[in-house]
Amino acid sequence: MEPLTEKQIRASFVNCTKGEAARMRLPLDFAELPWENLDFLGWVDPGAPLRAHLVLPREDGALGISLRVPSVGRTSAVKSSMCQLCLTGHASSGVTLLAAPLAGARGREGNTVGTYICADLACSLYVRGKRQPKLRAGRQEESLTVDERLARMEANLNGFVSRVTGVGAGAGVTVA
Repeated sequence: MEPLTEKQIRASFVNCTKGEAARMRLPLDFAELPWENLDFLGWVDPGAPLRAHLVLPREDGALGISLRVPSVGRTSAVKSSMCQLCLTGHASSGVTLLAAPLAGARGREGNTVGTYICADLACSLYVRGKRQPKLRAGRQEESLTVDERLARMEANLNGFVSRVTGVGAGAGVTVA
């Protein structure tokens, strides 16, 4: 992913107001982000921990999606969960259900869609093996190459974006 500026990020959001985009806080490590290992930028808002954000590269510019994070509940150390974007297995606290208001009038009416995503939104790093999930049994081995897993993650992300924006198959989303 090519590095983005703060202005590009704030202007990219399709499912929140300009005021909400202006008030969001960028990741604390924004200046040190590993852009070369990211396929999308995802973070939990440090100023509002019940808010998270995804910014994806697109041919016509970045696309941002604002998400709601559920309040923390009790989790089991024995159970595990799987991210629906990158298919990384985690201890149950490593995956969370994130809900995105739909873009446009449907979102203003309160309609949302949700998906289970890595709680730290670091899917790109898990797929590349740059970060390891906390699993008692360790990471599951796959026969797919890293490029194939990245393509699968892109397809899953495009499906989610399509549901939020109402535009078929996340049209125009490119993962570098």
